[in-house]
Amino acid sequence: MARRKNRQNIDDVLRAWPHEPGELAARIVKGDDGRPVLQMRLDMGVLQMETTGRPDGVRPAGSETFYDVLAEQAFREAEFTLSDDQCNEVDREFVQYYHRRTCWLALREFRHAVEDADHTLALMDITRKHSDDQEWTLSHEQYRPFVLFHRTQAAALAELEDNGANAAIDEINRGLDDIRKVFVEYDAEDHFEEDDLVQKLRELRESVREHYEVGPTLDEQLAEAVAQEDYEQAAKLRDEMAVQRKSTDED
Repeated sequence: MARRKNRQNIDDVLRAWPHEPGELAARIVKGDDGRPVLQMRLDMGVLQMETTGRPDGVRPAGSETFYDVLAEQAFREAEFTLSDDQCNEVDREFVQYYHRRTCWLALREFRHAVEDADHTLALMDITRKHSDDQEWTLSHEQYRPFVLFHRTQAAALAELEDNGANAAIDEINRGLDDIRKVFVEYDAEDHFEEDDLVQKLRELRESVREHYEVGPTLDEQLAEAVAQEDYEQAAKLRDEMAVQRKSTDED
């Protein structure tokens, strides 16, 4: 009588997908029911995540994510304080979305990476508002520039694929502005210019500008005109931008 194959180990999976130190390896495969699942190769195993909803597939209190649970509570109670159990659930969701976001970036699924970054930022916003533990809050807030960096990188590369170099450059500039606001909020603006993430985004911006041989975008020209108090030129640029947006909408 043939022995049934033991499916409680993943030896075959690990042998077929070797771990490469220093490299983030991710892939999309099909689950037993045919649904797509996202996998990340780790040093001693494989992390598997759902591609939609919460990465672990759990529906907290029947909601799609724990953020939705908190948003519903905030709708019912204008003022509430996170419990210890809620803080633990927030931590779990932060980590899960971080892993999936990095996988999307590795797979060049940039729109998905933007969606997951936006989820993390929304979770940061609501927990900061309702936490009474400043140390716990700051343990998450310290990563806000990093999440914004991922979001900006992903959004810029998505725009580059869909709408071209100028749109990508404008996206990077918006991301840099958002990161600067965080530094200002936490009285760290003096460190903004030297920040590694800021420098990487600027390098990406200039790389796009050089590779695609584009000069200042309309947004950049408008910002310069306003800074120089050249309001006539600013008005012309706004008209040109309006025509461009109308053309894009019609397409």
